[in-house]
This record gives sequence, C-alpha cells and structure tokens, in this order.
Amino acid sequence: MTDTQKWQLLVAAAVLVGLLYWLSPVLTPFAVSALLAWLGDPLVDRLERRRLSRTAAVTLVFGAMTLAIVLVVIVLVPLLERQISRLIDKLPQVVAWVNGVVLPWVAQRTGYALDQLNPQQVIDALREHWRQAGGMATAVLSSVSKSGLAIVGFFGTLALIPVVTFYFLRDWDDMLARLRELLPRPLEPTISTFARESDEVLAAFLRGQASVMIALGAVYTAGLMLVGLDLAVLIGLLAGLVSFVPYLGIIVGGGAALIAAAVQFQDWFHPAMVLLVFVVGQTLEGFVLTPWLVGDRVGLHPVAVIFAILAGGQLFGFLGVLLALPVAAVLMVALRHAHRRYLASELYGAPAAPSVAAAPVVSAAAGDPPPSGPAAS
Repeated sequence: MTDTQKWQLLVAAAVLVGLLYWLSPVLTPFAVSALLAWLGDPLVDRLERRRLSRTAAVTLVFGAMTLAIVLVVIVLVPLLERQISRLIDKLPQVVAWVNGVVLPWVAQRTGYALDQLNPQQVIDALREHWRQAGGMATAVLSSVSKSGLAIVGFFGTLALIPVVTFYFLRDWDDMLARLRELLPRPLEPTISTFARESDEVLAAFLRGQASVMIALGAVYTAGLMLVGLDLAVLIGLLAGLVSFVPYLGIIVGGGAALIAAAVQFQDWFHPAMVLLVFVVGQTLEGFVLTPWLVGDRVGLHPVAVIFAILAGGQLFGFLGVLLALPVAAVLMVALRHAHRRYLASELYGAPAAPSVAAAPVVSAAAGDPPPSGPAAS
C-alpha cells in the first residue's frame, strides 16, 4: 500500500468519526436497530437452513423479539416497582437494625464508637445519589417535554426502531456483502478477518454473557424466593445484572440479601440459606453456565468493557454506549494480532526462520553434493 493510500484511509476514518459525533442523535435508533438485527441474524440464518424463506424467518424472529420485550415491560416493570416500594418501606427497619446490632458489634470488636444513622439522613442521601444518577435521564425528559413537537419526535424515533430492525434483519446478509465489495481489494482479506474475529469476540461476550446473566438472575431470584425473602426479585435481578464482572454479583447481591434476611427474619438460619443460594449460583456459573453458554471463546475483559462503555458515553453519548463494545472488540482483535507479530519479531528476540537454501550448502560442505540434472527434479 502506498503512502497516498494510507493517507486517504486516515482521512476517511477521521471523516467517519466526525460524522458519528455530529450525527449521533440521529444515528442512535439505527444503532439500536443494528444491534437487535445482529442479535437476531444467527437465528434467522438457522431458520433459513430449515428451508424457510428469509422473509418468513425474519417475521418469526422479529415477532419473538417483540413479544419478549413486551412481556418484560408488562411483567417485570410493575414487579420491580412493587419491590422498590417494599425497599423504601423497610428502610427505617434496616436503619434500626444497623443502629441496634451492627454498630454495637463494631464498637465491641474494634473499640471505635460510630455515630448512629439517622433514617432521614439515609433517605436524603439516597435521594441525592438518585438525583445525580438520573441527571442524564432528567435532562432528556426535560428537553423532550419542552414542546409538543419534541414529544412527537421522541415517540417517532421510538417507533422507528422496530421498523428499521425488521428491514435490517431482512437485508442483513446483503448489506454485509455490499460492504465487503466496497472494501479496497488489498485490504479486504485483512478487514474480513478482523470483522470475523471481532464478531466471535462480541458473540462470546454479549450473547454468551447475557445468557449467563439472565440464567443467574433467575437462579438467584428463585432461590431467594424459596428462602422467603421479601426483596427476592429485586436483589436476584440486581445480582444477575452485575455478574458480568467476576464475583461482583455474589458480593453485591449476596451482601444485600444477607442484610435483608437478617433484618427480616432476625435469626441465623435464613442468612445461612441465602449464602447457600449464592454459593450454588456461583458453582452453576463456573461449572455449567459459563462453559455451556460462553464456551472456551475468549471474550472481552470486564474492566475493558466498563472502560469502553464509560469512554463511549463520555465521547458520543448514548450512541457511544452502543458502539463501545463493537469498537472494543475490534481493538481487542487488533491487539491480539499485534501481540502475535511482536512475539515473532526480532525486537522480541524470536529466532530467525531458517533459509530454504541453507540445507544444500550444508550438504555440500559435508562432502555430499546436491543432486543435479534430471534426477534432481
């Protein structure tokens, strides 16, 4: 590749990044639709191999995805609302348990007397943190509610997602083929290899890890409900949601469940049962769920995922959050290729590959001349 071609590629990449930055509000529904289409395309291809037409397969998969989203909204949202209301009602009881049990135990063991918690201060602190965490959502809602035209635009964008998702699903393979035709011929094999490996990394992390998170959330929720915990659904789903970081699910969910069990039952048996639920969940994750749903494919490191999402959100907003994982996957593949080339380079100290012409020279020096004439061929 000449220097002119390299500069042309750099300019094209810079223009693409600039367009993504300036058009991020417009591109967000298309990015959401592309993500949904990427998730559903393997199932569509599988149905096609069962002799269904592309349109029929897309219709079945699109209907199943829509039904799943509707069921989540109808069933899960009211259930979580009731759980959060229970949590708010139990806050004074939790604060009283901390003041009456935890703080005296800490003072007895360490000799340090801690100030008792004030229930109103705890509620005010939670409200303040919730206000900070929901600042972005508040800004979005306030900007949407400024005019009726903005409200119409918001719901129009929301309605655009299923329409674009359907067409993306139907034409996914054709769009990929056309994009591949547009690639510069000298770079097409390399970019195709990068795209294939990036897809494998994303599939290993996103599809596999999402399945593990859902399964763990169901296991934790069912186990805590069997124990009789009032906040079983809220804590179980929270533990499953944060389980993409190793051991974070058992730390956050297990800690919250132990506190909730201690406050609710006032004994040692139920916290022990809660601990058993999370031990069983971690065992299932390590020996059954992760090997079965993720396999031995190497996905993105959890720290890399957290950094990519935060950096993407800081640079491009919600569109950056959607593009964070694909970009991180491409960078991960590029780093693997660079790592392999570095290990094979002279800079690392790898031995040079032996020359093909060196063998006849050694044979001649040993008094055994190489064959010549027709016998040599």
